[in-house]
Amino acid sequence: MSENQYQPPKVWTWKQGGAGTWASINRPVSGATHEKALPVGTHPLQLYSLATPNGQKVTILLEELLALGVTAAEYDAWLIRIGEGDQFGSGFVGVNPNSKIPALEDRSVTPPLRVFESGAILLYLADKFGYFLPKDHAGRTEALNWLFWLQGSAPYLGGGFGHFYHYAPLKIEYAIERFSMEAKRQLDVLDKQLATRRYIAGDEYSIADIAIFPWYGALVLDGIYEAAEFLDVKSYKNVVRWAELVASRPAVKRGRMVNRLTGEPASQLHERHDASDFDTRTADKHQD
Repeated sequence: MSENQYQPPKVWTWKQGGAGTWASINRPVSGATHEKALPVGTHPLQLYSLATPNGQKVTILLEELLALGVTAAEYDAWLIRIGEGDQFGSGFVGVNPNSKIPALEDRSVTPPLRVFESGAILLYLADKFGYFLPKDHAGRTEALNWLFWLQGSAPYLGGGFGHFYHYAPLKIEYAIERFSMEAKRQLDVLDKQLATRRYIAGDEYSIADIAIFPWYGALVLDGIYEAAEFLDVKSYKNVVRWAELVASRPAVKRGRMVNRLTGEPASQLHERHDASDFDTRTADKHQD
């Protein structure tokens, strides 16, 4: 055994100030670190989020609902800067005790109802408004199959492959090989599913597509981890076809802009409170 190989201690202890992109905010305990109330806007739905893949799921669905004329889906989107620890404020922890974005508060009901976990928010909104989830039992079940597939699979793509390939301070061959294999297996699952279907769960666009696109659609369109060539994503032709189809939807384009802090300034809408914000308050036109 190499003398440089890591040997786990009998009992793990937290070494604060570790290396890595997210070391400053990772910790082994839950709960608030400071008192900070959340802002509340004028709309029925209050979203506290960041435009990570999980955050984009919710803003895409909300923009899709508004595009259908569902005015009750109007929302205020407040930026949670996870790199600065906003998710550990007392107000945010009150909406999501797990301190992860996105978190939603539905103030159209009394008392206001909190909804956390991105998949739960998608299901809640689809049920509340009656769109983007098939009404028939078989169709609904198939869409939920894929919604929950995503919830179980994405951690291997993000926390596994994405972390060790893109973010980790050390390139560990074993970890990259392990999670590259899993990422490609998942892409193959999707590619086979999409070989005979327009969308993930059939011919109907649903929350299954909305959930999967910000992860696997972005991956094959080279939007995350700079890994398109490494994973040979172009070989998954059905996934690429589907990703391009979903990416072309106007509501998807808008949803991906909300709470965004990266990319071209014109693609960043740090907060969203009105439909006109897309034209007047992007980062190239407005300073927070």
